[in-house]
Amino acid sequence: MTSPKPSAALPGQPYFAYRDGELYAENVRLADLAREHGTPLFVYSKAAMLGALAAYQRGFAGRKAQICYAMKANSSLGVLQVFAQAGCGFDIVSGGELERVLAAGGDAARVIFSGVGKTRAEMRQALDAGIGCFNVESEAELEVLNEVALAAGKPARVSIRVNPNVDPKTHPYISTGLKGNKFGVAHERALGAYQRAAALAGLQVVGIDCHIGSQITEATPYLDAMDRVLDLVEAIEAAGIPIQHLDFGGGLGIDYNGETPPPADVLWAQLLARLDARGFGQRRLMIEPGRSLVGNAGVCLSEVLYLKPGEEKNFCIIDAAMNDLPRPAMYQAFQQIVPLSRRDAGAPAPASWDVVGPVCESGDWIGRDRALALQPGDLLAVLSAGAYCMSMASNYNTRGRAAEVLVDGDQAALIRRRESAADQMRGEILLS
Repeated sequence: MTSPKPSAALPGQPYFAYRDGELYAENVRLADLAREHGTPLFVYSKAAMLGALAAYQRGFAGRKAQICYAMKANSSLGVLQVFAQAGCGFDIVSGGELERVLAAGGDAARVIFSGVGKTRAEMRQALDAGIGCFNVESEAELEVLNEVALAAGKPARVSIRVNPNVDPKTHPYISTGLKGNKFGVAHERALGAYQRAAALAGLQVVGIDCHIGSQITEATPYLDAMDRVLDLVEAIEAAGIPIQHLDFGGGLGIDYNGETPPPADVLWAQLLARLDARGFGQRRLMIEPGRSLVGNAGVCLSEVLYLKPGEEKNFCIIDAAMNDLPRPAMYQAFQQIVPLSRRDAGAPAPASWDVVGPVCESGDWIGRDRALALQPGDLLAVLSAGAYCMSMASNYNTRGRAAEVLVDGDQAALIRRRESAADQMRGEILLS
């Protein structure tokens, strides 16, 4: 059973809270998990994941809708299992992700295959598995998918991802709906692409897709993109090509540092009102949230190794690094850093620290200019670490990927063992 929300919750992460000066995930003390499993350690709250999902489910109550978890945000099997058991479909971008969905008990018929560079082998793999739909991202891909489907004797159900040239007002690396982005078919070419798809014997047109970016914190870009997509649907159907489902992607942001994205149910109330006003309210809907389901469901625990005061900067060196938490180095992203234990007596005075890792790169920083009262051996939690951390983790400097734990109420289950050097070298071959 999952626990109720703790009353003294951290901002943005309601299932993580201090009790008597100690930080808990649901009903499990995080310091106990760090001692048992070591650090760095990712800890996820099942209640937080299901709570985030519930907001989408409330938003779609009474509608024909399928929620597909965008698993690139976090593809760990234990996390996928939570969403599969909750009835979600999955948005994948590789054949490897499809294998993970099936290993976690997901339904292939509820899988959407996105991505700009699907290979012929991946297309055949997905057809053989019986996935629900391919989100096709280029006119060239239509031709290749048609050939693969004809050779397999299995029609490929497709929607075309349309690039509406709408600014999502987010970091340029995670913007996907502008003309300068690599994703999707340009809005002005979409009708011709649909006419070509409808003429290909190996394809079955079933929908239209649009995804404009990630970490979006306001409704206006979604509304603008929706209007452009609906204009296209009208033109496509006027050309005699029926559209069964409308796929509006994901991208809703979370609170990392005081951002105020609309709650999922509030956002979708606005979007559904627009759909109703334009006569599309009864269409089947698809969405693919990722970060908003898992981002604030996870933290990364780390130990302070050394404190290194300097003339210009004070460095706090921890055992987590850019290979565990790549977002700050990659996007200059901000994630809160808090102590696992709040001291009362005998605590050092807070000072300004750059929190950095042990990797041999100046870009290996986790947080800059953080006011923290620290001593070597202290345990810290990097917040909002459920999305785009473990899924983007690497073995740089031959560092093993961290262990992962899933908390459910007062129970904690290890869902990934810490990776060893032997694990990393298993596929390598010495010269004879």
